[in-house]
Amino acid sequence: MHFVRLIHVKVPDDQMAKAEKIWREDCGPLMKQAQGCVSEELLKCLDAPGEYISYSEWESEAAIEAYRVSPAHAEIQRHSQALQGAKAVVKRYSVIP
Repeated sequence: MHFVRLIHVKVPDDQMAKAEKIWREDCGPLMKQAQGCVSEELLKCLDAPGEYISYSEWESEAAIEAYRVSPAHAEIQRHSQALQGAKAVVKRYSVIP
């Protein structure tokens, strides 16, 4: 069974291109390399500009927790802080078999 981690992100309209560039060049590759990360995608809302969801699947909750205390996660947080006015909410889900 995989675990899903969703990060709901809202960025100001003038920060959208920067947010997408940061994810594509920095955050996405770092997360995809994390041990236990099965997949990572950035979803862009078609109905609300500036709304995104970082959708990642993980092998276990332990893999998520190990990632959260890793240097890669700290690096991602550092990149994300470059976005002025961005707000993020992290939620975890289990896949129902």
